[in-house]
Amino acid sequence: MPQFYGFFFIILAVIFLLSSMIKIVREYERGVIFRLGRLLPKPKGPGLIILIPMIDRMVKIGLRTVAMDVPPQDIITKDNVSVKVNAVIYFRVMEPDKAVVEVEDYMYATSQLAQTTLRSVLGQSELDELLSAREKINEQLQGILDRHTDPWGIKVSTVEVKHVDLPESMQRAMARQAEAERERRAKVINAEGEFQASHRLAEASTVIQAHPMALQLRFLQTLTEVASENNSTIVFPIPIDLFEPFIKAKELQLKAEAEKKE
Repeated sequence: MPQFYGFFFIILAVIFLLSSMIKIVREYERGVIFRLGRLLPKPKGPGLIILIPMIDRMVKIGLRTVAMDVPPQDIITKDNVSVKVNAVIYFRVMEPDKAVVEVEDYMYATSQLAQTTLRSVLGQSELDELLSAREKINEQLQGILDRHTDPWGIKVSTVEVKHVDLPESMQRAMARQAEAERERRAKVINAEGEFQASHRLAEASTVIQAHPMALQLRFLQTLTEVASENNSTIVFPIPIDLFEPFIKAKELQLKAEAEKKE
């Protein structure tokens, strides 16, 4: 019986030894190995890694792109408007050994750096620039973060400002401004239309003046359009030109009678 227990403990020791010696590193991971506390020159992986028990220690670092959400930050813009802004950054570890040696926790450090950089950059921008020049601000944030995380072996590929939360008073002011801008555009378009219409009317009056019968034709056309509607009574002025032949005939008749009397 004591021999059985001894054999059992030997098997457990062998299993423990093998588990501490053999490590598997996935395709998207690299193993940073420390031997007696000293960093080995090159990260290992992917595949099967054999370590020396009690001497080697391995730290796994992922190489996939990380999407990190930056919590909303209270920011006062350059024109003294208080807003809340959140963002998202995309980065990946390019040099696993630096990500382990140069910084204690690269995820936490990158998050804190992103928050402080977001407050610093947006605090130097005006509200209109923050709302309209979003791409420019994103590029500026990406450049600053990439430059500061480069010693950690991290590459920041993209920074995107997700949402800008404006105060309710500022939202109402912007709504009034947008409404006033729409009214201004409507008035300008209406005035432009009136201006063009006046030019067309002036051209039409010139044509009618040169051809008086055109006015009569336009009058008859108007009567036709009015008659096409379901109207029971139509009141329209009769141009005096229509009676001009009768007036001239009456004048000639009166003149002839006067000559006879003489």
